[in-house]
Amino acid sequence: MTPYLVVDNATRRYGNGVETVDALRGVSLHVRPGQFVALVGRSGCGKTTLLNLCGAMDFPSTGTVRIGDVTTTGLSDAALTRLRRTQIGFIFQFFQLLPTLSAVENVELPALLAGETNPRGRALKLLRFVEMETMAHRMPHQLSGGQMQRIAIARALVNNPRILLADEPIGNLDTATGELVLDLLRRTARERQTIILMATHSMESTNYCDLVVRMRDGRIEETIER
Repeated sequence: MTPYLVVDNATRRYGNGVETVDALRGVSLHVRPGQFVALVGRSGCGKTTLLNLCGAMDFPSTGTVRIGDVTTTGLSDAALTRLRRTQIGFIFQFFQLLPTLSAVENVELPALLAGETNPRGRALKLLRFVEMETMAHRMPHQLSGGQMQRIAIARALVNNPRILLADEPIGNLDTATGELVLDLLRRTARERQTIILMATHSMESTNYCDLVVRMRDGRIEETIER
């Protein structure tokens, strides 16, 4: 299958002159639809920088990042906003649900921001997909961490993205709850053919992934396909 996400010899340098940091050093990565990819390594190895490049939240200093047939560098602000809204979903360690909105309102919010007038039906279907339909009208403070993360996954999927980026998605969860979330991410990749890139410190979580990318000092040290 043709890769949908292509990172080609990307570098990312911050600063200039003597105050420079090379966060990425010649990274290349090709990811096919439906692959669940773990980016692993110590803090500062470049995992989050690579996620940001793949989400068009940042751009390579040299090299390219391509999503589908679009190269992210040089896009207008309007084109970047459209790309992020239609192609990319984000999952965070701290869930980032809006506390004044119910579960279903949190899920449908990205679709409303994209201009859709009535996404409630799709939001409810996604809550059913993540096994949270019975919690649709609960407020975030009435939910456990694992329940909030499953709702965050539903929210990330509401605009049918091709790519889902997860930065330490089980970092605040206990082991059993984290395993439930990882299983849900794996099912999302397989059933929806969504690319999932997950930055993690947990080697145990890589057991759920199709591809493990070990990073060190801004470089890919090793890739293991499972």
